[in-house]
Amino acid sequence: MSFIWLGVDVGSTTVKLVAVDEAGALLFKRYARANGRPRETLLEAHRSLRSQLGERPVASLGVTGSGGASVAAVLGGMHLNELVAQTRAIGRYHPEAHTVIEIGGQDSKYLSVRWDETTRQMILVDFAMNALCAAGTGSFLDQQAERLGVAIEEEFGRIALASHRAARVAGRCTVFAKSDMIHLQQEGTPLPDILAGLCLALARNFCTVIGKGKDFSAPVLFQGGVAYNKAVVRAFEQVLKLDPGELMVPEQHCYMAALGAAFIAADEARSGRPRPFHGFQALEAAILRRREEESRLEPLTNGRPPSRLLPVLRLESAEPIPTYLGVDVGSISTNLVLIDEEDRVLGRRYLMTSGQPLEAVRRGLRELLQDVGGGVEVRAVGSTGSGRYLTGDFVGADVVRNEITTQARAASAMDPRVDTVFEIGGQDSKYIRIQDGAVVDFAMNKACAAGTGSFLEEQADRLQIDIEEDFAELAFSSGCPSCLGERCTVFMESDLVHHQQRGAAVEDLTAGLAYSIVHNYLNRVVDTRELGNHIHFQGGVAANQSVTAAFEQVTGRAVTVPPHHDVTGAIGAAILAREEMARRPPGRRATRFRGFGVADRSYETSSFECRACPNLCEVKRIEIEGESPIFYGARCDIFEEAGRKQGNGRHLPDLFAERTALLMEGYQEPEPGSASHPRVGIPRSLIFHDLFPYWRTLFAELGIEIVLSGATSPRLIQLARERAAAETCFPVKLAFAHVVDLLDRGVSWLFLPSVLDRENVADGQVHNHYCPYIPAAPGARGTGQATGPPQEETGAGGGGG
Repeated sequence: MSFIWLGVDVGSTTVKLVAVDEAGALLFKRYARANGRPRETLLEAHRSLRSQLGERPVASLGVTGSGGASVAAVLGGMHLNELVAQTRAIGRYHPEAHTVIEIGGQDSKYLSVRWDETTRQMILVDFAMNALCAAGTGSFLDQQAERLGVAIEEEFGRIALASHRAARVAGRCTVFAKSDMIHLQQEGTPLPDILAGLCLALARNFCTVIGKGKDFSAPVLFQGGVAYNKAVVRAFEQVLKLDPGELMVPEQHCYMAALGAAFIAADEARSGRPRPFHGFQALEAAILRRREEESRLEPLTNGRPPSRLLPVLRLESAEPIPTYLGVDVGSISTNLVLIDEEDRVLGRRYLMTSGQPLEAVRRGLRELLQDVGGGVEVRAVGSTGSGRYLTGDFVGADVVRNEITTQARAASAMDPRVDTVFEIGGQDSKYIRIQDGAVVDFAMNKACAAGTGSFLEEQADRLQIDIEEDFAELAFSSGCPSCLGERCTVFMESDLVHHQQRGAAVEDLTAGLAYSIVHNYLNRVVDTRELGNHIHFQGGVAANQSVTAAFEQVTGRAVTVPPHHDVTGAIGAAILAREEMARRPPGRRATRFRGFGVADRSYETSSFECRACPNLCEVKRIEIEGESPIFYGARCDIFEEAGRKQGNGRHLPDLFAERTALLMEGYQEPEPGSASHPRVGIPRSLIFHDLFPYWRTLFAELGIEIVLSGATSPRLIQLARERAAAETCFPVKLAFAHVVDLLDRGVSWLFLPSVLDRENVADGQVHNHYCPYIPAAPGARGTGQATGPPQEETGAGGGGG
């Protein structure tokens, strides 16, 4: 019986097993999601191999992947670096390749390779990998597909390919891209455009974060599980500006690392250096005897009765009851609440937004009307949440308030003693400090999803746990919660994968997730802010009793989960609408509410690019049947005449335009072509906005013409992402793009002064130092080459004072 060689790739989310024969022909392959049990998944793959190939003896084994080290220690054979394994397989199947893009669940790699005709081997010339961040990887697409209810395997790519105008999803990292995507959802952007924008964001993330200006010479191979997604393939072709056929997806793109491991194991065996293979029985025995390392976290205890939402009040009056409607459109959920004059809840709806906020609001209105019938009179409407303006105009809101105000108002109405509010929703988390019913301090998560509910849902799905039914029960049954870290959600996910690879029990991982959400929230959102003695825990995550128990364990304080905790934002909006209407004179108390019938009125959503300025905003137009269009997405109010006029009809002054006119006063762009005077290029960035009038006067007196870079635009923003490898603030990164723009304009000299400080701008002010990046900017170097002809770069100027 002939021997076979095995290759195993244990990744962060999947396990791959291949078998090859003496000639290297592929006899067997298996690709399976690990679902937190990589060793068990590998055993199941091996059983499939035996059923297909029988008891053929294994000559040797090669193991690679992020979880390959511990598996190789048990099975024997060779443990191989993923880059080495990839390079070996690429040389066998695609020796013509120059560049390799490999994207898996949590790992992404860039490889620059070259075929050596002398040794007949593929040489790894350069490489780059993602660090402890999932930027440019497949897990982000998995998460968003789950959030939108789209199947990642087939449906995601098919829908995205239907887009002809991909949405702009800025994405220096995947969490920022997620936040941008949520805003697009609230603005009513079509689903195909959002999905196509996500694919482009992932491709740009890879090129800027992983590639960082490296050479992407064709032919380019695209490997890994994400290569299944044809929309991502198209996105890479667009971002890299590749011609048809220059980007190739290998037939075995998911198995290249495993195949390379098998080939190297076979090479070692032929050279007389075989590694001992212990057999899969050793792995089965290791699974039975493994124990997770002891944790310092205390087991969670549940000393409270099961959380139950209070039932809504039943209407018994024959006359219409005065009510007030609150609408809270969040990133994950859309909540609607009807309250009476005494702030009691008469009707409520908690619905998934699913990327379609207006549809969720329409459904909520229909269902509320079914619940209360015709027995209510809506006298005022309040809207809140990240989609408050869109839905406020759609339903006719009288009050539009931010989430901090509405959450605090609801908490104070439920318990006047409350002094601290923890609010954790799907994508947002908030800390609110209240004193005598007034907000005295608050904090929110910024462009990061640290300490939010979406991560719990994503990880519960990863572990195949029902977040509502099983999560808390499993967490309370753990006697040894896993330490999963206190960092952002992407890092937490990496820690979870690490513990999975070590064989942690599901209940220990679940309890560890509850602790991690709490530690993340307290460290990243609350930070050093004060905690009171009467804490309310609000938002959808408050339904998870294990998270409440973790809060009490870590803070040492009692935490109250109020009634209707999941719709407190909508309750607060309704209360504020009632109070606002009560303050108005009797003759001005007519509500703007369009009525429950708005749920049945048709509307259309479209978008266009505004070219009134270099921002090139993507503006969304929503046309409701019988109403004037609603516009969203512009950075100014150019399409909102009501917002551009005061009560007497006069236009409000455009102070930004006035400032720009003052800054540019006296400057004229030189005529293109040959110059009669020397020309110097000045980037329109950083201290340009402070000192340009002085520079303009100085060079005019010297007889030198000035050429300015273009105003910041989406094109320059993309240039900055591609060229700025340094991790700085965004304005400093933009300076790279403005310099490249000047080089493309053909200037011979660049004026890049290194200015340390400036004159005192106020009496008594003694420290006037610029940020250190300002004087350092002239010496910075980006990545890649300018698209224009080579130019001489000269830094002029010196320390100011």
